[in-house]
Amino acid sequence: MKVIIDGKDVELQEQKTILKVAEEIGIEIPTLCHHDGLSSYGSCRLCIVEITNNGNTEIDTACTRSVEDGMEIKTATERLTEERKLIAELLLAQAPESEKLKASLSKLGVQESRFEAREDSDCIVCGRCVRACKEEVGAGAITFVGRGYKTKVDTPFSINSDVCIGCTACAEVCPTGAITVEDEEAMRYIRYFNTELELAECAECGKYINPKRMIEKLKKEDFAYYPEENFELCEACRRNKEMNKFADKFLEAK
Repeated sequence: MKVIIDGKDVELQEQKTILKVAEEIGIEIPTLCHHDGLSSYGSCRLCIVEITNNGNTEIDTACTRSVEDGMEIKTATERLTEERKLIAELLLAQAPESEKLKASLSKLGVQESRFEAREDSDCIVCGRCVRACKEEVGAGAITFVGRGYKTKVDTPFSINSDVCIGCTACAEVCPTGAITVEDEEAMRYIRYFNTELELAECAECGKYINPKRMIEKLKKEDFAYYPEENFELCEACRRNKEMNKFADKFLEAK
């Protein structure tokens, strides 16, 4: 396949998304809902590009659209710049208090929104957390609920999830900082989803470590290379144990 991106001729041997091809040749396209480790979703619309093929020009998202032979793609036209700013303002209205979101959108020249702000929400419904929970963790503890502008991410019936393992993947990929995780004594709280999980204690020092559900799930996975007893230890005790093993082997060798 041969395509033109911002005037650059590109030849491809395999099908890729426009976003991926642009990244490979050093062209930056703004994104928010996209994450390299997750499936493409296209909800934030910031990665829109102009595509001309067979005489027809259209706008589509670079993260979901695959390149086709003969495409001419433009990523930074005046029209795209203005539409991205409009999209950015709409996103900011959904999470007006998110400093993390403001920092991301500042690259587009947007610091405030002309639209009415949503109250008590930092979520822009980008779906990153939902995809991470389902695709990478395999828990599926959260999903989309509601319709239209009332759509939000939540646990079933907005109650304490009984399948969440407390891995914090949702918080790690959240682009607005809406999802927060706090460990207090023997409990882990994922505030946004009203979820509470009991933490296990380190078998050596008694320090609270990962949630019990998370440990049980990891034990069931294929971790043949990882000693099962290590799941019951904190990082420091695991490290000490490995150092002691190394010391024993060293003394035996002498």
